[in-house]
Amino acid sequence: MTEPVNPIRNQFIEELKTSGFTSKQIIVADESRACYGYDATRQSADPMLVLLPENGPQVETALRLAAKKELKIFPRGAASGMSGGSIPSSDGIIISLTRMKRILEIDQENMIATVEPGVVTGELQEEVSRLGLFYPPDPASLAFSTIGGNVAENAGGPRAVKYGVTADYVMGLEAVLINGETIKCGNKCIKSVSGYDLTSLLVGSEGTLAVITKILLKLLPAPEAVKTSLLAFPSMTAAAHAINNMFKNQIEPSTIEFLDHHSINAVRDGLPFTLPKEADTVLLVEIDGTTPSVLLQSQKLKELFKDDALLLIEAQNESERAQLWTARRRLSPAIANLAPHKINEDIAVPRAAIPDVIARLEKLSEKIALPIVCFGHAGDGNIHVNVMLDKDDPDQARRGHQAIDEIFTITLELGGTLSGEHGIGNTKSAYFDKEWSPTTIAAMKSIKQAFDPDNRLNPGKIFPTQEDLQCQ
Repeated sequence: MTEPVNPIRNQFIEELKTSGFTSKQIIVADESRACYGYDATRQSADPMLVLLPENGPQVETALRLAAKKELKIFPRGAASGMSGGSIPSSDGIIISLTRMKRILEIDQENMIATVEPGVVTGELQEEVSRLGLFYPPDPASLAFSTIGGNVAENAGGPRAVKYGVTADYVMGLEAVLINGETIKCGNKCIKSVSGYDLTSLLVGSEGTLAVITKILLKLLPAPEAVKTSLLAFPSMTAAAHAINNMFKNQIEPSTIEFLDHHSINAVRDGLPFTLPKEADTVLLVEIDGTTPSVLLQSQKLKELFKDDALLLIEAQNESERAQLWTARRRLSPAIANLAPHKINEDIAVPRAAIPDVIARLEKLSEKIALPIVCFGHAGDGNIHVNVMLDKDDPDQARRGHQAIDEIFTITLELGGTLSGEHGIGNTKSAYFDKEWSPTTIAAMKSIKQAFDPDNRLNPGKIFPTQEDLQCQ
């Protein structure tokens, strides 16, 4: 079937070529464009065109030419996002930043890395580690997610309890506005209060305010030692008390992951160690830092919970450490055996509210007659909630989506938030006004209006129009 002629697109392509884009940087074919229209939510939509710029000036060119034709722009990284943040529209242009993947500088004296947005997170971590440095943010997708995407979504990870999230390491940015002009914000200075903090504003803006083309990242000295322990408790309440006791006793873990009883049962048979039948909640705790500090805190951990924990295993080497992480690594494929599909949310609540939210989600699970599996980052209250269902069964699909509405209601009643690390995108935008007042949302929209007056940059995300909602 011959594709309909699109004179605006064809003219835009010719202008791009005249301005320095090669044919290999402009993706037109249907099957190739389709490869850029999805993300980890499994949503998909074919964009009108895909561009593969290789530097900041080419991004400027693309946005300047697109502005003349009032074309919609959808920035894209590695498409590992879990909220539909990079899903395009059929009349939109995808700007994929994966070719901009240079580590421009590792400034060892100031401990700052300057990178392009297409640099893979894990590769940056490996590169700086060779120099005895450390980039702490560790999203689960670090082996393939890009720094630009991490910045746009303000990605977190297991180490956030001690080290914080991506925003805590972004010292400066270079970004292209929707009209093709470039702004620079932030710098290498530890203290800088000159004007509005545009860096913090752009981090977590989900590609709705500007296209990020350069990033300055703070680095830390690499920790000397790491100690990993696994603790099992008879209830989530007991586990929550254990977490509070760690902090009260000056134990500062870099990671505290938890698995609920659904998660434990899903992976129990495949573990290289035996969990007690009474185990309702498992904590995976990592402590890092100087060798004396790690040894001291690990000893405190053992003494503190030797009587309260049903099981306490401390890894003595890297092999044993990997074995303890087996439960967490095997979890996602293991829970897939519970149902063909899942609806995955990443709520966050104050740490002390974790037992309450887990108890209320258990009651909700009974009400809708569908398993709700919870695991995640207990140290910072970020819980991955998985409603297990068969989406091809209309009744299960209805009950599953009913559950999401109730999950968000429960979360907000306990002082929580709709997203701890995935962002709002288009999957949670319909619920955004549950968390924020009309006045607060209006203030946010005024910022969007200032940066993108015609709503052409990643439209339909965070706070979509009614038309956007009808198309979802």
